[in-house]
Amino acid sequence: MTIRRTAAGLALCALALGAQANTVLSESFDNVAALPASGWAQVNLSAAPVGQPWFQGNAGIFPAASGAPSAYVAANFLSTSSAAGAVSNWLMTPEISLDSSSVLSFLIRTAGDGFLDKVEVRLSTSGASTNVADFSSVIGSFQASTDTGWVGLSYTLGSVALPTTGRLAFHYIVDSVATAGNYVGIDDVAVTSAIPEPGTWLLMGMGVAGLLLRRRVTV
Repeated sequence: MTIRRTAAGLALCALALGAQANTVLSESFDNVAALPASGWAQVNLSAAPVGQPWFQGNAGIFPAASGAPSAYVAANFLSTSSAAGAVSNWLMTPEISLDSSSVLSFLIRTAGDGFLDKVEVRLSTSGASTNVADFSSVIGSFQASTDTGWVGLSYTLGSVALPTTGRLAFHYIVDSVATAGNYVGIDDVAVTSAIPEPGTWLLMGMGVAGLLLRRRVTV
């Protein structure tokens, strides 16, 4: 009976540990130039001639939500060098573990001035792929034509039926920079999961096995 109660207690402890959010990804954009080394990717499909990619935040336009004033990632209408071109500028997270309990949270802000900025948040479950066609799932979007201040957004990836790996992407979209598109910033990106890490279950199993072995030895 004692063995059973102890094993049940270990199982409850494991479940309690598993219920705590596991941080899968955390990025505060202190150094945007270093993002590729961390697995982040960029794809700029804006109208030719293609302009600049996502870049280090400009504190002169607005400061970061936290940390150093420029510690955020930004994109603007110069994603295309065409005076009336369309913007389609992608910023993709590293390949990460994803499941139905995964939650993406981040802060977003637009500079406004009457020019509409839009960012879609898209999901790919195709591993490390950076092919934009794989990001067919739109899990949320944000748009504004005024300075909104930093806005916190959070999305649960309930559409991920089975644990897998993939990427999330921030897709900056402007139909024509002649009439829309100004400046957008993103800060404090985090992905968490409530699914227990394999190590939690392994430790529980080792504990129960040890108790059973002790019982056999002492009986």
